[in-house]
Amino acid sequence: MAGKLSRHQPIRILAIGSSSTEGIGASSPDHTYPAQLEDDLAALWKEPVTVVNSGKGGETVIQTIERLEAALKADRYDLVIWQVGTNDAINGVDEGAFRALLDRGISAVRQAGTEMVLLDQQYFPSIKDLARYERFVNAVSVTGFDRKIGVFSRYALMKEWNSRSPEELRSMLSADGFHMGDKGYDRLADCMADALQAMVEQSVAEARPTVTAAASVRDR
Repeated sequence: MAGKLSRHQPIRILAIGSSSTEGIGASSPDHTYPAQLEDDLAALWKEPVTVVNSGKGGETVIQTIERLEAALKADRYDLVIWQVGTNDAINGVDEGAFRALLDRGISAVRQAGTEMVLLDQQYFPSIKDLARYERFVNAVSVTGFDRKIGVFSRYALMKEWNSRSPEELRSMLSADGFHMGDKGYDRLADCMADALQAMVEQSVAEARPTVTAAASVRDR
């Protein structure tokens, strides 16, 4: 992605997941996080950016991964943002199966030659089985670390809002107290845009040639 930006080429991003990607709780499609992320990145990078919203409410990982694999075969993307895990944690999906499917999705994206970021679960005040839920959050984190895939922790972000002030978190949620509302999606998009910019800057820095001491001596 950093290479295409340096050549001033358009960027295509696939945002895939369940209701948080589809934008349940937003007042209109323009207020979903993918739509706002598209605007934020275009303004930041000064290049054409398309963020394809492939969110489908209620899905667990097995349903999303089938759509992800089909999308990767049908089109090319520079980045995949995979929002994953909330419905699996809530609906009793087996933890081992969840981890295996996460790994399968990462492998599919890598095989397509596309960069990837995992977007983990949301935090909400009425989590019933916190220990189980946080095991699923940890599964995303550990899998990302093991496979060297970036993880944007929405869970940590939203939990921080709540720790600062429960009213702050409530202001980010829609009326159902579960999905984000316009303000929450806007803040999520802003934070993700900053994280993706940092990822691009790191890629640029890592690609720069370094001059070794030996080379410096020879050049003299």
